[in-house]
Amino acid sequence: MWFKNIKAYRLTQPLSLDDEALQTALNEFAFRPCGTQETATMGFASPFHSAGQHSMLFHQTQLRYWITLKKQERLLPSSVVNAELAEKVEQIEAETGSPVGKKAQSDLKQQIITRLLPQAFTKNTYTNGFISIPDNLVVVDASADGKAEAFLAMVRKALGSLPVVPLVRSSLQSELTHWLTEQPPEKIELLEEAEFKSTDETASIIRCKNQPLDSEEIQHHLDAGKLVQKVAFEFDETLEAVIQEDGTIKRVKFTDRIKEETQDIPKDQVAARLDAEFALMSAEVCGIVGYLSETLALDKDL
Repeated sequence: MWFKNIKAYRLTQPLSLDDEALQTALNEFAFRPCGTQETATMGFASPFHSAGQHSMLFHQTQLRYWITLKKQERLLPSSVVNAELAEKVEQIEAETGSPVGKKAQSDLKQQIITRLLPQAFTKNTYTNGFISIPDNLVVVDASADGKAEAFLAMVRKALGSLPVVPLVRSSLQSELTHWLTEQPPEKIELLEEAEFKSTDETASIIRCKNQPLDSEEIQHHLDAGKLVQKVAFEFDETLEAVIQEDGTIKRVKFTDRIKEETQDIPKDQVAARLDAEFALMSAEVCGIVGYLSETLALDKDL
């Protein structure tokens, strides 16, 4: 259980969760499979679904609550529907000698979808997140705002309230650029990947990979007034990632030093391994979020 992305939100009011009440609340919006005429459904599933355990819809370690949102979609490619529609329209026009109007085509298309939908394959996707009561944080493993907001909206719907604001509410371009022009914070080591954007009307973008960020070429871009949009870094020898100017942390990769701490758990003890990994991972994530909050003064407006 290792997050690949970090979208962090700050709880603006203290939150108290009772295990029994939380299970009841999540169960009201538990996942159910798509019906024959449904294109998608979404609901809460057990975080331990891969371990064959489905009773609890959350997992709690040290007052950090791991919640999983499951979405199922029916895959009905528009190319398949449109091909059948074109064939049907051609047949009707050949038989009647008259063109098929837009309203009639729309009705035909809906009939085709209704007929094909029950036969369509389904695709399951999962969004994981956790609420950390001690840290007043909600963290979602999502790279895009839409996916994170869908998770937050469902949790808010279940709990009745989830008072959060994004941890980062203004661009970090200046702060990230300062990491290159001056020096990064003590526990941050910059890696050889970054993206820069000019501030003029051209809004030109420069991307570099496997390029030392203290090189003369990079310095020219900074001297020209380009600002850092994203930069790769290592945090305290525990993880490597890319941080964006909106505060999203992507491509998170925990170091072997961290992952090795759960290697002594037998592979067939899936639930025990997931529990240990979540405890370790969530602590490290809260650690870096807390460090960035303090270093970048992200709580100054609260």
